[in-house]
Amino acid sequence: MKEKQIRIPSPDHPISIQRNPARVVVSVAGRVVADTRNALTLREAAYPPVQYIPGEDVDCSQLERTDHATYCPYKGDCSYYSVHAVEKKSVNAVWSYEDPFPAVEQIRGHVAFYPDRVDEIAEQLPT
Repeated sequence: MKEKQIRIPSPDHPISIQRNPARVVVSVAGRVVADTRNALTLREAAYPPVQYIPGEDVDCSQLERTDHATYCPYKGDCSYYSVHAVEKKSVNAVWSYEDPFPAVEQIRGHVAFYPDRVDEIAEQLPT
């Protein structure tokens, strides 16, 4: 079995994590699945920014863990969840690095959502 490669963020592949000052609300099929004022925005290389939401601000009763798993050499093993009892597009819509590598330790206990697998990820800036 091939050993998993571990990479450290660098100028060639930067990763930054910052607190998002906005309220972030994720909805699927007219239901709020996550609502937080404590999201972290992860920016990685040329990828679009991703909102990582603390687990305590997610309605986990609407999620169902799946067997799908991936690996990122910068972040580690990734687990997936579907928003159950809704559209097929919400399969594996949510992911989490439950034991992230030290370089991205801040995302431990957080989940992220694929924008094309939920209805909306709304950011509401404070007034």
